[in-house]
Amino acid sequence: MSEQAQEQPVFSIEKLYVKDLSLEIPNAPQIFLERDAPQVDVQLQTQGKSVQEGIYDVVLIITVTAKLGERTVFLVEVAQAGIFQIRNVPDGDLEPILGIACPNILFPYAREVVSDAVTRAGFPPVVLNPMNFEALYQQRKQEEAAQAARPVTTH
Repeated sequence: MSEQAQEQPVFSIEKLYVKDLSLEIPNAPQIFLERDAPQVDVQLQTQGKSVQEGIYDVVLIITVTAKLGERTVFLVEVAQAGIFQIRNVPDGDLEPILGIACPNILFPYAREVVSDAVTRAGFPPVVLNPMNFEALYQQRKQEEAAQAARPVTTH
């Protein structure tokens, strides 16, 4: 292999999979008799780690909680994961790839799993709006910088 070919950046999807799936309907069957529309809350979290040289496991965790007042209608949590081959990228580019590019690839799969689980549970499908992972990544970096800038106090 030529030197130039070895230095080319590599990004490929090795495997996409559902790492964890949880569905809870704590107030069934009574909750199915309710006619009011629940309040839906969506939480996102991403994790990325090296599995071996040039191979990374990235997990997008989506938690959808639907409530009527204080009562939970349903709770769905999906950990959609992917194994990605990422090689020959500058160190400064790796974190944004793991925090932005990989979650962008995983999100449509996670959205489908959430919708399917909610529908199979007997509720109208929940279709998640597109997410701006770049903005979420930037926000997380700003929060980390703000925490690092705080003085440490000891008692």
